[in-house]
Amino acid sequence: MNPHDILKRVPRTNCGECGYPACLAFAANVSKSGEDPHKCPYIDLQGLELSQGRNTGLSDLGREHDLDLIAHLKGKIQPLDFASLASPLQATCKDNSLHFSYLGQQIVMSKSSLLINDVEPIDPRDQILIYNYIHSGGGTPPHSDWIGFESLPNSISKIRTLETYCEKKLAALFTGKTRAQREAYCTAVGGIIQESRSADMVALVHVLPQIPQQILFWDEDREDGFAAKVKILYPANVLDYLDLESLVFTSERMAEIIIEKAQDNSA
Repeated sequence: MNPHDILKRVPRTNCGECGYPACLAFAANVSKSGEDPHKCPYIDLQGLELSQGRNTGLSDLGREHDLDLIAHLKGKIQPLDFASLASPLQATCKDNSLHFSYLGQQIVMSKSSLLINDVEPIDPRDQILIYNYIHSGGGTPPHSDWIGFESLPNSISKIRTLETYCEKKLAALFTGKTRAQREAYCTAVGGIIQESRSADMVALVHVLPQIPQQILFWDEDREDGFAAKVKILYPANVLDYLDLESLVFTSERMAEIIIEKAQDNSA
């Protein structure tokens, strides 16, 4: 499928809700780079049977792209000295493997394998993120200065993606819940609840050991007409560890896993 085939299935209003500045850019990335077509809330996928991965080539394309990238990143970590990387990445090195946490889960990574809680990861995006983190080699410890994503350089094109796939989803999850419920959702991924006078809840979550993020939540105020809101903050030097695209994914994945655990607990 070429970009124009995808373009026919979107509204072509350039609304930006997919995280791309224009529908054509979104269509090109779906077609060529395996971007998730569901990122457009208005796309018409009727007849493509994407959920079964048949008749489209899109699911296969995305998976093939991810697997190629994983193979490339695995190759890049082969010459690295895990023992010297352990401290800068806040990991431990044992039996030539790195051990560290990822959203409350335990990672064991050798030069040939990657396990999350003793199981091979299902989602290839987790592997991509973790390999990128290791390849960064670490940097100075995370700054105590917290900034919004918009304060990072060249972040404008990614702001909408962060809002759509992290902040708005968490705001919807937290709305109408008790303080205890909201805090439990965050502590389930290793989050630490912090005192705050400005927000209804602040949780510090280490997505990866050197990638802490603050979740700030303000509950809705129906009388004043304010909707619930979530804001994600990052250490000012977070780009020492990950590029912008990977950073956005850390927040997306954090939101996904928090929501998954909340759903599991309510089942």
